[in-house]
Amino acid sequence: MKTVQQLTAIIEREGDGYVGLCPEFDIASQGDSIEATGKNLQEAVELLLETADEIEIQRRRRAPSHLQIP
Repeated sequence: MKTVQQLTAIIEREGDGYVGLCPEFDIASQGDSIEATGKNLQEAVELLLETADEIEIQRRRRAPSHLQIP
């Protein structure tokens, strides 16, 4: 069964492309568009969650440094 997690994606323009960061796992990715960067970042996070053992995931996991207000 697949678990759904809500994570943060920060995407910023850098030069001719975009850079994305998932601060909860300190994972970054890049792309030529916002959409491509988001997709690449999602794939990078999924790869970590699929391949790393639970200890590595817990070691890397950080609480987001922002609050979501409904």
